[in-house]
Amino acid sequence: MEDPMEHVVRAIDHPLYQTLRDEDVPAFNDARGRVDALPSFAHGDFRGLDLRGLDARDLDLSNAYFRGADLRGIDFSDSQLEGASIAGAQISGCLFPRALHADEIVMSLNHGTRMRYNMMK
Repeated sequence: MEDPMEHVVRAIDHPLYQTLRDEDVPAFNDARGRVDALPSFAHGDFRGLDLRGLDARDLDLSNAYFRGADLRGIDFSDSQLEGASIAGAQISGCLFPRALHADEIVMSLNHGTRMRYNMMK
C-alpha cells in the first residue's frame, strides 16, 4: 500500500534549495560546483518560480511541484523527474529525460498528473 505522505511537498533544509526558492539561479549554478554532494530536492516546492538557466544536471527532482514555474530552456535530461508535476509551467525549449514519454509530459502540463517513467524499450 502506498504511503499517503510519500507525495507531500516539503521544505528542504539546505542553502542550495533556499537559493532556488529565492530565484537566484546564477548563484545556485555557481554554488553547486563547490559542494561535495548535491542534496536531494525530491518533493521540493518550486511552484511559480522562475528557474530559467538552471543547471539541472544530476538533480533529484522526483515528486517535486513546478506548477506555474518558468522552466524554459532547462536541460533536465540528466535529472530525476519521476513523480514530478509541471501543471501550467512554461516548458518551451526544455529537454526531458529520455524515459519520460511526451504523453506523460503533456498530461502533467495540462492536468497536473505526476510524470511516470516508461522503462519499456
